[in-house]
Amino acid sequence: MKYDVTIIGSGPGGYVAAIRCAQLGMKTAIIERYATLGGTCLNVGCIPSKALLDSSEHYHAAHEKFAEHGIRLKDLSVDMAQMIQRKDDVVKQTCDGVAFLMKKNKIDVYHGHGSFVTAHEISVTKDDGNTEKIETDKVIIATGSKPITPDAFNYDKKRVITSTEALTLKEVPKRMVIIGGGVIGLELGSVYARLGTEIEVVEFLDRIIPGMDQDCSKELMRSLKKLGMKFHLKHKVTTVTAGENGVTVEVQKRDAEDTFSIEADYCLVAIGRRPYTDNLGLENAGVEKDDRGRIKVNDHLETNVPGIYAIGDVVQGIMLAHKAEEEGVFVAELMAGQKPHVDYNLIPNVVYTWPEVASVGKTEDELKAAGISYKVGKFPFKALGRARASMDTEGMIKVLADKETDEILGVHMVGPRTADMIAEAVALMEFRASAEDVARMSHAHPTYTEAFREACLAATENRALHI
Repeated sequence: MKYDVTIIGSGPGGYVAAIRCAQLGMKTAIIERYATLGGTCLNVGCIPSKALLDSSEHYHAAHEKFAEHGIRLKDLSVDMAQMIQRKDDVVKQTCDGVAFLMKKNKIDVYHGHGSFVTAHEISVTKDDGNTEKIETDKVIIATGSKPITPDAFNYDKKRVITSTEALTLKEVPKRMVIIGGGVIGLELGSVYARLGTEIEVVEFLDRIIPGMDQDCSKELMRSLKKLGMKFHLKHKVTTVTAGENGVTVEVQKRDAEDTFSIEADYCLVAIGRRPYTDNLGLENAGVEKDDRGRIKVNDHLETNVPGIYAIGDVVQGIMLAHKAEEEGVFVAELMAGQKPHVDYNLIPNVVYTWPEVASVGKTEDELKAAGISYKVGKFPFKALGRARASMDTEGMIKVLADKETDEILGVHMVGPRTADMIAEAVALMEFRASAEDVARMSHAHPTYTEAFREACLAATENRALHI
């Protein structure tokens, strides 16, 4: 078969790129090495983790808050098998939806491991060992990433696990150690902490979610501690030893010789992800990688080989599904002769704990490093009527605006439904709105979004109304 474009990988970046290519009239194929479409995000990442997060939030609310709402329960318990089954059902529905979209847009789907034979010929190796080859004018590499698992941690998929295995545990563990205080570890840690697991987090740096604004780190850590999670900041794990029924994790203070060990049922390794380019045959096409294993691309996301592009986790930049989607659309439209644009500064970042964390634009540290004069407006959710009504009073919204022009430079939220609320900030910043603009927009009362307006009022001559 001969195609105008072939996409390797069917995660959010890959399947969205395929749809946009088909919409633009290109004869399109997509290659997926696993039996279901959707990549890490839909199968063992974003979607299943959010399903478990929601389930655990419901249980925790029933356990901790329902009585205060006047709702009496007895014999409340966790049915872990049903919780996992519901998660699996959500995953199946979502992946089936992607398969439907491929058929709707007349995209040919190949299941198997795709690798370059030449720059314009790709071999697809199926599970039974058979191969078939397809020809293509252009290629988009969208193969995503895999968890980083150092040899010293003895990753065995049984007691030493990654996010993949953490989504399928058959029982609620008594104790779990999490290596890494980033998004993935904290999200899954909060799932099990709500269900009753004792969680200890070991983080090498001096704060959790280090890529986000420092106030967000502080607010989230305060909230997670209330769940019972324990943190060892500025510590590192030296070895992990797995036994039949548990693990022993050896921990050392970062700047000293002090050591101690933690016994637990499981150790979740969540120290980041690496670009997945294994056995792609990049050398056969002449595609170059950088020293971190990422595929080198130019400003048009094109590799050093004309007609071969790469998007998402395999290239530089933050590893987010919606970043990959934006890049997929960008490349498709570029190949069609259009002039698309992606503003990486305005791609929101979200942590789906509860309270949620969401941010867009610059952090205070970044503004200070760039020498930009700015002003700050903050508003706590505890001062908001809607938050009190729902008993979701943890967190705050912080707005950073240019000191001279009042243009919004960054928005950082910790609180209820901030993952959805951040979209308002993104839209306004796309149009270079000022804090005054938001302050003069009517926000429905009572809603969580009023907190954003109040933070902008606070940034505008300290005019917040409800604090």
